[in-house]
Amino acid sequence: MRHREEQVLGREVRGPIGAEGLDAVPWSHADADAAVEFTTNELTALCPITGQPDFYELALTYRPKGSLIESKSLKLYLWGFRDKGIFAEDLAATLLKDLVAACEPTEMAIDLTQQVRGGLQIRTVVRHPPGVPESHS
Repeated sequence: MRHREEQVLGREVRGPIGAEGLDAVPWSHADADAAVEFTTNELTALCPITGQPDFYELALTYRPKGSLIESKSLKLYLWGFRDKGIFAEDLAATLLKDLVAACEPTEMAIDLTQQVRGGLQIRTVVRHPPGVPESHS
């Protein structure tokens, strides 16, 4: 966990941040059967070949262990992909890696859907730990 003066929460921040800027806050209910979900349809990135924007719907679900992802830093982190060239499948895997590192959850799933472009819609689901079955809620 980062020192208070390094955290995004409570400070004025006017631009995107990288994975190193993700904040986690303490979670003192590790014995609870809790699932936390963030969703957005405002995630964008660039096609690494054409440079055209790709629009995504993201569902991030995790079971916290000792810390929670702080939402302001998550928004600023996601904003950082706006000008980055990355394929949908790589984006999902990158999000999982960075977010697991930030909060060390028991489980996490990234469900990322790229909106239709060229007649195809791409959905990528990645999980931590690998092999966790998909829930159908």
